Amino acid sequence: MAKNIDLNNGRGQAPGDPKKQNGTKPALRSASAYAPLKNKIFSELWISNFASNVGTWMQNTAMAWLMATIAPSAIMVSLVQTASSFPVFLFAVPAGALADVVDRRRIIIATQIWMGIAAALLGVLTLFNLISPWMLLFLVLVLSLGSAVNAPAWQAIIPELVPRSEIQQAVALNSAGFNLARAVGPALGGFLLVAIGAGTTFLINAASFLGVIFVLFLWQSPPRESVLPAERMMGAMLTGIRFVRHSPALQAVFIRAFLFVVGASSQSALLPLYARDLLKAGPGEYGLLLGSFGLGAVAAAAALPIIGRKLTINALALITTLVFAASLSVIAVFHILTIDFFAIFLSGSCWLALLSNFNSSVQSMSPAWVRGRCLAVYMMIFFGGMSGGSFLWGAIAHWIGIPGALHASAASLALGLLAAFRFKLMSGDRLDLNPSPHRSVPAVILEPQPEQGPVMVTFEYVIDPDDWNEFRAAMQRLRRVRLRGGAFRWAVFMDLIDPSIYREIFFVESWLEHLRQHERQTVTDREIRQRVASFHKGEAPPMVRHLIARPLTETGKRW
Repeated sequence: MAKNIDLNNGRGQAPGDPKKQNGTKPALRSASAYAPLKNKIFSELWISNFASNVGTWMQNTAMAWLMATIAPSAIMVSLVQTASSFPVFLFAVPAGALADVVDRRRIIIATQIWMGIAAALLGVLTLFNLISPWMLLFLVLVLSLGSAVNAPAWQAIIPELVPRSEIQQAVALNSAGFNLARAVGPALGGFLLVAIGAGTTFLINAASFLGVIFVLFLWQSPPRESVLPAERMMGAMLTGIRFVRHSPALQAVFIRAFLFVVGASSQSALLPLYARDLLKAGPGEYGLLLGSFGLGAVAAAAALPIIGRKLTINALALITTLVFAASLSVIAVFHILTIDFFAIFLSGSCWLALLSNFNSSVQSMSPAWVRGRCLAVYMMIFFGGMSGGSFLWGAIAHWIGIPGALHASAASLALGLLAAFRFKLMSGDRLDLNPSPHRSVPAVILEPQPEQGPVMVTFEYVIDPDDWNEFRAAMQRLRRVRLRGGAFRWAVFMDLIDPSIYREIFFVESWLEHLRQHERQTVTDREIRQRVASFHKGEAPPMVRHLIARPLTETGKRW
């Protein structure tokens, strides 16, 4: 279960201005969809991860069918998906912080070993008829815990494997590989369920983790460029949450993803009982239905470069959501295997097309220093919606039946599109989030201890009153840069003696955090700072001061 203008003196449009990005960027770039596979380490990881995901989908098929056999109720069967999603929701943010402060390669190796052991234990217990519904749910939780810690590191490692220009293609290939496995794994899992039983299927999955472990064991990840000590876990988590809090474009992706996955989760949550009770199908046919979803995703991955030239990400979100909703209603009405196969094929296409764009949008709008945490927040929201939605539709199916629950989830998808009026999706391709080559070091005479703080930083600007409106707009963008980078409070003050003088003031938790703030500066951040500085009318550059809180007691630290 291993799971992308020089404003020194000008007054033009600020870099990264959302007004110029909103709905104008194609959903995916038109470069070759297979370019990342020319990279040796990426291709080796892709192949080994594909094999691992085939094993995982074989296991998922066997687990869902096993639960439908030993505890055939809508709530218990839907709890399998809830149990597989909830740990990701619970631990995604700590796992994302871990991925940003610890070697991601080591995290992935450790989690692959963890999941392999859990899958082997599940197989042994099943072979000896020691498995119960609650023991099955517990082991699903254990497996999902490994996936929760693994996933942010796996997603964040992609930019270390391919050039930035190929991140979207790499994300799409990852999704395509996952969904190709989703096509092959369930069909193979259904066949193995009939041929050799669930226990042996679980053991085969346990062996499938070895490939990723071997490839990563031989690969050496590039060293991280930092002269500062690694962040502490709690501080890293808070910094990641602060970054997302002050990134409206990321918030829009998270909200839209949550609304989509809550409605869409009904299909996979209810499909085992739907196949058994309404289609009167066996594990083989159930595996084929699951596989049709993966086939649709593979077809969508191949078509994405063409679709990306025709549709904006907002248009793509509208179309795919409506088609997914329609497919749910078709399944609810027509209990015919061939019709359901085609409907699920369409829903798989929509799932891949939309979620690969959500994922690549998060990657393209997240600097390297916080990418793991941003992806973790995305995963927390995504799997929270998956977990809660699965339980919700299972409960509704228990009350009004499976067709009624599918119709209700289709309606929720359509209603969720109303959020598009408030939360437009944007692309981060116009942002240059590479570290700025001109990152400065604070000029001070007295060097504080790293943990001393809080630190107050002030910038003094002399502004022409006629420039106030433009200056204010530029400062609003700079405010987000400061707060995303580590400041916990920010304000601008006007001098009451000389109204042309404005002081920007922000506070940072410690001197070390302020040094990190300098280190985190990207090229786009610097351009935004230059945009603000271009309004300064003083003969000298804006005056910068660094002040640090100093205790008044005798126990206070001295320099």
